[in-house]
Amino acid sequence: MEHSHQEHNHHQHQRQQQPSSLQQGIRQEPGQQREGRSHFLERPDQGVPDDVDVSDATAGYSHGHLHDHGHNHGHSHREGSRRVDNYDSDDDEDFDEEEALHFHKIIKAFSQYKATAMYANHRRRTDFYTLPERQQKMLPSYLERMEKVDAAIEDNYEIIKMICEDQQIFVNDDRPMVKLGLNEKAKNAAALRIRQQDMEKVQGTIKQFVRDWSEGGKPEREAIYQPLLQELKSRFSSITPENRGSINVLVPGSGLGRLAFDIAHEGFSAQGNEFSYYMLLASNFILNKTSRVNQFKIYPYIHSFSNIIKAEDVLTEAWIPDVNPSEIPRGTDFSMVAGDFLEVYGQEEENIGKWDAIVSCFFIDTAKNIVDYLETIHKILKKGGVWINAGPLLWHFENTANEISIELSLEEVVELAKTIGFRFEAQGTSKSTYMANPHGMLKYVYECATWTAVKI
Repeated sequence: MEHSHQEHNHHQHQRQQQPSSLQQGIRQEPGQQREGRSHFLERPDQGVPDDVDVSDATAGYSHGHLHDHGHNHGHSHREGSRRVDNYDSDDDEDFDEEEALHFHKIIKAFSQYKATAMYANHRRRTDFYTLPERQQKMLPSYLERMEKVDAAIEDNYEIIKMICEDQQIFVNDDRPMVKLGLNEKAKNAAALRIRQQDMEKVQGTIKQFVRDWSEGGKPEREAIYQPLLQELKSRFSSITPENRGSINVLVPGSGLGRLAFDIAHEGFSAQGNEFSYYMLLASNFILNKTSRVNQFKIYPYIHSFSNIIKAEDVLTEAWIPDVNPSEIPRGTDFSMVAGDFLEVYGQEEENIGKWDAIVSCFFIDTAKNIVDYLETIHKILKKGGVWINAGPLLWHFENTANEISIELSLEEVVELAKTIGFRFEAQGTSKSTYMANPHGMLKYVYECATWTAVKI
C-alpha cells in the first residue's frame, strides 16, 4: 500500500509476489483484464455528453444492478457478460477486447459524472423557469439550492477523479493489451454508450462510501456487520487476538472492503473478493489513497430530491473514512482480490480446503446458479470450517434476458446447503436497510437470513 506499514502486507495481489503497494497491481484473475485511459473532459455545465442516454432510465436494464425501487446493492455484474470456462488461448483476442471495452465504459461513466449531474440539475432550473413569475416568488430559495447542489457536484467530481487515477492497476501484464482499431469504431461506440443506469451505478458507489466508510453508515454496519464479527470471534474464541493472524477468512462480494477490513482489524487474516469494477476502483481509493480519518467530504444524496423532509437534507455531507484504513494489527494479512468468485476460488486448487471461515454478507443472491456458489464455498473451506452468512434473497439475475437464474426460497437454500455437506448450528433473521438515506421518507428494510454452518 501507499501507507508506510509495509510489514502488515495489507494487499497481496500477484500469485508469484506480494507487492507492498496496491499501485503495483491488484491480483487479477481470468475475466479481469481491463484497458482504458481516463479522460475527464470539462464539458459545459449545462450540457450532457452526446453519448450519454438520459432519455430512458430502464433501457437495457439488468436486474442485478439497480432494482426497480432504485436500490443499488453494489454487486455489479457485466451486462451480457461472457463467462469463460476452461480458458482457451484461441479466444484471447475476442475476450480481451470485450473486457477492455467493459472497463473503458466504467471509466467513461465515472468521467461523465459531472456533466450528467450538472445536466440533471440544470433541468431543474429550466423547469423552475417554466413556472409563472407569481409562483416562482413563492419558492424564493429554490434556485439557491440549485447553486449549492452545483458546488456539491464539483466536490464529488474531485473525489471521482482521484478514484480513476489508478485505473492502470487493473491491467494484467500476463496478456497483450487490446488496441481497438478505428475500423471497429461503430461497434465500440455502441458498446461504450453510457446509459442512465450506468450513471446510477456511479451515484450508488458514492452512496456506498456512506454505508462502509462514514460515521453516518454506522447504524447499518452495526445492524449487519457487527453480528457477523461477533459470531466469527466467538467461533475462534480459544485463539487469542494476537494469534488470530493464523485464521484465514474470506469475504466474497466485499464491495468497498469495510467488512473485510473490520475482520482484519480484529486480527484475522482476511481477504476480500469483488467482481464489480465500480466497487474495486472505489475500494482502491479508500484503502490506498486515504491516510487519516475524515480526510474527504462527499455529498451522497444530491442526485434525487424525492422523499426528503427538509430542503437542506439533499446537501447532507459525509466524511470519509471514519477510521484509518492503514491501522491493521501486525502479523495480519489483509488483501483484496479482483475477479469472479467462481473463477477465482472454484477453479484454483490452491484454494481447496484453504479457508478457516467464509463470511458472506448480501452476497449469495448475486448467484446465477446458487448450487455453484454453495458447492464452491464448501469446497474451499477446511473440514470443520465455518460459513457465517447474512443477507436477503433478492436474486440479481431474475428475469434478466440471456442469463440463467436459479431462484430458490430460503428453505430450499438451507436444504441445498445441508445436502452439499453443511451442518447448520445457528439460524435466525436480522432487519437491515441498505444504503438508506437517514433523512429520507422512504427506506427499504430487508429481513435478512442469518446462519452459521459448519463443513462436515
